[in-house]
Amino acid sequence: MFLQGYLPSILDGAMLTLKLAGASLVVSVVLGLIGAGFKLAHSKPLQWLAELYSTLIRGVPDLVWMFILFFGGQMLINDIATKMGWPAPDIDPMLAGVLTIGVIFGAYMTETFRGAIMAVPKGQMEAGAAYGMSPLRVFFRITVPQMIRFALPSFSNNWLVLVKSTALVSVIGLNDMMYKADTAKSVTQQPFTVYVVVGAIYLAITTVSILVLNALERRYSTGVRESEL
Repeated sequence: MFLQGYLPSILDGAMLTLKLAGASLVVSVVLGLIGAGFKLAHSKPLQWLAELYSTLIRGVPDLVWMFILFFGGQMLINDIATKMGWPAPDIDPMLAGVLTIGVIFGAYMTETFRGAIMAVPKGQMEAGAAYGMSPLRVFFRITVPQMIRFALPSFSNNWLVLVKSTALVSVIGLNDMMYKADTAKSVTQQPFTVYVVVGAIYLAITTVSILVLNALERRYSTGVRESEL
């Protein structure tokens, strides 16, 4: 039997990996939009806060942040619980993985969205305001559609790296694909075969992602290409 029956277990881990990646993407996008808003704000403290966030996160390896946020977060919660007289709770590895990866890639998304917003011509937003559109309407009708077009190339790269970075959560005990693969490797004594299967699954996920994201890029660039011809 192939991998002594551990293939279904690895595939179950792959589904958890996809859920982890999707949830982490949502967190990173939210943080990225907030960070971009802070960097483009007129308030210096907000700009400094966003700059500090993106600099710290991007300057330290992801694995180090995984350990710092997971174990440091657990210690902080334990200290708070002790002071309040509560029993110390255990951090759920899934929640920890989502928040950690989300926080890490939120820094990269911050730069992606900041650059995309700055690429939108200011004249178009001023024209929308001149026609009587509210700032919120200008943002959603003029800024966002063009921001998406400018952000997609960098966003695509961030998503692909995020998917691969989910392999790091196995170090905090989450039963993802890499965790299941490590178990299968130990039992089957076939490390090469196990990790080739895992690599193939990651490749399949990233290939499908590239096809979808390329289709989105073509869709949001259609009008621009037609105007250039």
